[in-house]
Amino acid sequence: MSGKQTILGRTVQLARANINALIDQAEDPQKMIDQLIRDYTANISEAEQAVATTIGNLRLLEQDHAEDVTAAAEWGGKALAASRKGDELRTAGDTVKADQFDQLARVALERQLQHEREAKDAEPMIASQTEVVAKLRANLDAMKQKLHDLKAKRDSLVARARTAQAQNRMLDAVKSMDVTDPTSELGRFEDKIRREEARALGKAELAASSLDAQFESLDDLATASEVDARLAALKAA
Repeated sequence: MSGKQTILGRTVQLARANINALIDQAEDPQKMIDQLIRDYTANISEAEQAVATTIGNLRLLEQDHAEDVTAAAEWGGKALAASRKGDELRTAGDTVKADQFDQLARVALERQLQHEREAKDAEPMIASQTEVVAKLRANLDAMKQKLHDLKAKRDSLVARARTAQAQNRMLDAVKSMDVTDPTSELGRFEDKIRREEARALGKAELAASSLDAQFESLDDLATASEVDARLAALKAA
């Protein structure tokens, strides 16, 4: 694995760090988050240095490429000048010097081709390195944003973590208690009371029925007496 891939993988991993998972493992949430902030800050500093080195290497490649392009153009100009000078000398009848300038033009053209090849070979590497730098910068920005969010949410995360710990301790305490539910005994006692209440209601209803029957018998006697009285009055008339 190349250096740039290692740097990229490190920044991606750090940028995707699950803060809540780390907090869940903490005995003291506040100390854990403070330590996490320090570690994350150190990781960002390390990543910044790695990204800076990668950017520096890219700039060197770009400078070399620019120098090759410039040198190719310069050697092309020299080749043209030497060729024209050779033509002038050949026209003047000095073929020996004309051949010398033509040879210089060939040498200049060879240098031009060499720099053009080097510039062309560097272009894919520059494009790839440029893409890597862009990803590194994006991941570094994500890391800085995550650190900013962590600092902003520090107090609320500590409160949440402590609340969760308290709830877990309570649940653990409940689980460690006797499995017998004391409220179940109260429930049975309540059922007993309700049965007693129901029996009392039944007795009251029976008593009420008996009393109604007695009053009905009295009404019947009164009616019979009234009938007898009226019958006696009829006979006396």
